[in-house]
Amino acid sequence: MSSGDHRLPDALFSYQLPDAVREPEDQPKAPSPGGQRQRMRALHELGTSVLPAVRSPLQTLTIVGQIEGHMVLPSQNKTTKYEHIIPMLVALEQHPNVEGVLIILNTVGGDVEAGLAIAEMIASLSKPTVSLVLGGGHSIGVPVAVAAQYSFIAETASMTIHPIRLNGLVIGVPQTFDYLEKMQDRVVKFVVKHSRIGESKFRELMFRTGELARDIGTVLIGKEAVDCGLIDEVGGIGAATAKLKRMAEEYRQKREAPLQ
Repeated sequence: MSSGDHRLPDALFSYQLPDAVREPEDQPKAPSPGGQRQRMRALHELGTSVLPAVRSPLQTLTIVGQIEGHMVLPSQNKTTKYEHIIPMLVALEQHPNVEGVLIILNTVGGDVEAGLAIAEMIASLSKPTVSLVLGGGHSIGVPVAVAAQYSFIAETASMTIHPIRLNGLVIGVPQTFDYLEKMQDRVVKFVVKHSRIGESKFRELMFRTGELARDIGTVLIGKEAVDCGLIDEVGGIGAATAKLKRMAEEYRQKREAPLQ
C-alpha cells in the first residue's frame, strides 16, 4: 500500500467503518449477493447494518446492556462484546476522516477486565472523545464513562459505584482477597486519573453502607455525579454533540497548522 493511500485494508480489522467515513471509491456502486451477505452478517453480529452514505467526521459508539468478557453470556442478555468494540476503536483511530467519537452508554456493567480494556482504548485515542451516560452507567461502566476527554450525564441517568465482586467458585483464602484488592485498585486509579474525583471520595462512595439493599456502594443520579467530580456536565445529546463539534474543530485546526 502506497504512503498516499489512506484506505484501510479490508483484512486488517474484523470491523469495517460505515460508509460515512469511507473514501468515495469505497462506496458500494450496486447491490450484490456478497454485499447483501455482509450486511446480514453485520446485522447479526453487531446489531446494525451498513449505515447510509452521510459523510460525517463525527462517529458514534454505543455501549449498552452488559459488557461481555471472556465468558459468553446467555442469549437473552443484551450485551456489548469487547471483541467488537476494540477493533472499532482501532479503525476509528487510524482513519484520517474521523475527527471525533461520541460514546453513548446505557450499561449495567459487566466483566471488569473487558470494561477496563475498552476504557483504556478510549482514553488513549488521539481523536476528540465525548461520553454521554443515558439511563445508566453502572459498575465497570463508570471507568468507560470517564475515559472520554469530556463526559456528560443525562439529568435522570444514574451511576452505581460498588466494590468488585466475583461470580462462580470462590476460594476462601487470603490470596483471593489480595487479588480482589489489586483489581479494585486498578479501577480506582483509572477513575481518579480520568476524572476530577479524589481517591478518598471515590472509595468512600464505593464502600458506603445503608444505601443499597443487597450491597454496599452508592447510586449517583444526574447532577450528583457532576457535583462529586465524577462526570463533567449534565446534558443530553444536543450538548454532547455541540461539545464534540467544538473539540473536533480545535483538533482539525491543530492538525492543519503548519509545522514550526
